[in-house]
Amino acid sequence: MADAHHPAIRTVQSLAVLIDLGRRARRAGSAQELAFQLVNDTHSLVPYRQAVLWAQDTGVQALSGVVQPDANAPYVLWLTQLLDATPVPADRAALTLSASTAPPALAADWAQWLPANALLLRVPAEANVAPGAPRTTLLLARDHAWPDEDQRLISEWVDTWHHAYAATQRPRPAGWRGLGYRLRQHLTPQAGQRWWRQRRLQWLAAVLAVLCLPVRLSVMAPGELVPAQPVVVRAPLEGVIDTFHVQPNQTVRKDQPLFGFDEALIQSRLNVAAQALATAEAEYRQASQQALVDPRSKAQLAVLTGKIEEKRAERDYLQEQLGRARVLAPRDGVALFDDPSEWIGKPVATGERILRIAAADDREVEAWLPVGDAIALGPQAPVKLYLNASPLQPVPAQLRYIAHEVTARPDGSFAYRVRATLTEPTAHRVGLKGTVRLQGDWTPLAYWMLRRPLAALRATLGL
Repeated sequence: MADAHHPAIRTVQSLAVLIDLGRRARRAGSAQELAFQLVNDTHSLVPYRQAVLWAQDTGVQALSGVVQPDANAPYVLWLTQLLDATPVPADRAALTLSASTAPPALAADWAQWLPANALLLRVPAEANVAPGAPRTTLLLARDHAWPDEDQRLISEWVDTWHHAYAATQRPRPAGWRGLGYRLRQHLTPQAGQRWWRQRRLQWLAAVLAVLCLPVRLSVMAPGELVPAQPVVVRAPLEGVIDTFHVQPNQTVRKDQPLFGFDEALIQSRLNVAAQALATAEAEYRQASQQALVDPRSKAQLAVLTGKIEEKRAERDYLQEQLGRARVLAPRDGVALFDDPSEWIGKPVATGERILRIAAADDREVEAWLPVGDAIALGPQAPVKLYLNASPLQPVPAQLRYIAHEVTARPDGSFAYRVRATLTEPTAHRVGLKGTVRLQGDWTPLAYWMLRRPLAALRATLGL
């Protein structure tokens, strides 16, 4: 039967324990669980009495046999003083400690808190950690000495444990923590590199170069497709609209009936005027016959002649009004107006706009530029209209004019009216709304980004 204490058998058993510890470390779900494994489960690999996981910045993190160490416990305070006064060993190196190597003020209490022999190992650091950053160490203590074989086993196990611990601390690449982690990596000073080779300075130079790139100063404004040269059809007389012969967006021909007024009142007034004219003519004929025998009747002929002309003018005016009550299209195009039912029965004044007629291909862009975005726009500045109905097919145009004065909008704001001529034909109909992008002169990217914040700051502080 093989001897269990044979060196070869002990080596195989130690390797099996090391593999098992590594497997459990990889399956750990948190840093707290890994810290508990390091100070407690390491005993299955190398026997000891006490274990401490300590960091320079946070102090004692874990103790063997204790779920949560108390930072104010005498044992923890004594360990903190001891490890603060002990130099941190180099990577993959172990440092043996005892009462004889401890500071005199702490050596007197060594036997009260720790066994005779202690071993201090430094947990490996990340490759990108800057020199002088806080270090983490593992302290193991027992009664007998620490041979080289045990030190090598513990060192290998600490390397494996640190790999699992770093995996729990590494943020996800797609998250905000991952972005911050990579950013800190790039901005951390690199030891041994000259100042012009430091990555943070290179990044700063790259950012400054990007901020100096020339871009077109552009602003956004609400806009729509409108007819460029429409013919406005207004009410030719004062009255009540009786009927509409066309529908909104209907194609009409020249002299086609559009709408009509109520003719009953005009017709009745025309009948009265015609009857009054006939009466005046009859009076004139009677007076002219009497004038043959009565010289005094000749004086009335001039008065009756003027009366006839007055009645005839009134009749002709009413006939013209009756003809104007039927409104005809002045040109070919598309009728642009609201719902006809909103106009029928509504009294209108002379000159009130009823509808517009525009050619089918007569379109341009109209935008309302807010006062705060009134940048300098040159002649024929590029303009693009992104329609809400078709945002992926912008309508290109060129600036035709921008109003000199602001106009009050229905929402209470003030804006400049902008008109732009289309540079390419479009199939979109008049009336579609969207967002207009107006491009100005070239400017650095930094000014393009900070223009509005600087304007708001200047308006607030009065600089």
